[in-house]
Amino acid sequence: MRAALEGVRAFSDAMDRMHTGLRGDMDMNATDLSALRMLSIREQRGELVKPHDLARHLGISSASTTKLIDRLAKEGFVVREPHPNDRRALVISLTDESRADFRRHFAARMARMRGALEPFTDAELRTIIRFLDEMGDALVDA
Repeated sequence: MRAALEGVRAFSDAMDRMHTGLRGDMDMNATDLSALRMLSIREQRGELVKPHDLARHLGISSASTTKLIDRLAKEGFVVREPHPNDRRALVISLTDESRADFRRHFAARMARMRGALEPFTDAELRTIIRFLDEMGDALVDA
């Protein structure tokens, strides 16, 4: 168990270094990059993101969230759109340009990650997925 937890710590450190590299590549601060990553992940899951969701994810106030969204919108990374089911609410979405920019900066890293996964069997990958899901759940406060 200790070796597994040390592996998680080493992986977490590698993720931190990757995000630092991405921030430099994209000339972006940590909060802005975290917001774009969250929007990208939620988009891939088919989930809509309201400003409140972004605030809760980043642990920032509504005023800070408004400033963040204003800045990201001004720079062409996100757009505010009406919520499809709640006319009183807005959703925040990545722009096509932002999506392409994010993919371009992440492409080489993604290729290396895919290469690291190739030696594993489907059964091993299912175990890895289960492990990562459980660790993710363990890290987030209820």
